Amino acid sequence: MKIDLHSHTLCSDGVLSPADLVARAAEKGVDVLAITDHDTVAGLAAAQQAITEQQLALQLINGVEISTAWQQLEIHIVGLNINPQCPVFLQRLASQQQARLVRAEEMARRLEKSQIPDVLPAVLELANGAALTRTHFARHLVSIGKASSMDGVFKKYLSRGKIGYVPNNWVEMADAIQWIHDAGGVAVLAHPLKYKLTTKWVKRLAEQFAAAGGDAIEVISPQQTPVQKRELWALCQLHGLTASVGSDFHQVTTWNDIGKNLYLTDDVIPVWANWPLTVATVQPG
Repeated sequence: MKIDLHSHTLCSDGVLSPADLVARAAEKGVDVLAITDHDTVAGLAAAQQAITEQQLALQLINGVEISTAWQQLEIHIVGLNINPQCPVFLQRLASQQQARLVRAEEMARRLEKSQIPDVLPAVLELANGAALTRTHFARHLVSIGKASSMDGVFKKYLSRGKIGYVPNNWVEMADAIQWIHDAGGVAVLAHPLKYKLTTKWVKRLAEQFAAAGGDAIEVISPQQTPVQKRELWALCQLHGLTASVGSDFHQVTTWNDIGKNLYLTDDVIPVWANWPLTVATVQPG
C-alpha cells in the first residue's frame, strides 16, 4: 500500500484543489495522504469533506509545511498529525502569511526596478487568497513572456543573487519545530537534498534539527538514488529520528506524481510507527 506524507494544493502553490488532489491520490492507489500546504491548513477541511462525500478509500493526515530560517538558509519543516484548529498554531501561521506578504511586496518592488511593472496585483490575483510563494511570481513571469519556463524565471529573476530575490524572513527552524509540537504534531525535515548543501552541511542540518527536537527526516522523495536513501536513513539512526516519505507533489510532471516511487525497506523505522493502528499497519509500496 502507498503512503505519501508531503503534498500541496492550490491553497499554497499546488495546482489542484483539495478535492481534486484527494481524488487523484485515490486514483493513484494512495492509501494515506498528508496535505502539507505552505504555512496554511486552509485546504484540510475541504479535502476531508471530499473524501467523505466521494467515499474514497483514503486516510487524510492533517499536515502543514512551514518555511523556516536556519543559518541564513530557507529550510522547510513538515508538520504531521497536527491539530488544524489549535488557536495558537493558527495565529502563528498567520504571522507567516504576513511575512509572505511583506516579502512579496519587496519582490514586486525589485522587479519593478527591473522594468517589470504591476507584478504584485497580478500575483495576488493569481494566488487568489493562497499562501504567497515565489512559484506564483514565476508563473506570472512566464505568462507575460519573461521566460519560457519556471526554471528559467528562477534562474533569471528569483534565485539567490538575482534582481527579484528577497532573503527570507521566516520563523527560526527550532521555533517552528516547537510550533508543530504545541499543535500536537511531529516535525519532519523536508527534502534535505533539495537545499543544494554539501554533505558536511546536510549532516550539520540533521544534527541541529534533531537537537532542536525534530522527529523525522524525509528519507524518501522522488528521483533519489538508493545510495542517497541509505545515507539519509543513516543520519536518522545517528540522531534517533524516524523516516518519512513524500512526493512533494504540486502538479503532475513527467518525473513526479502523487504517491510515485515512495517506499521504505523493512530495516527503516517509519514516522508512523507509533501512530494509530489504521496507519501503523499500512506499508508503503
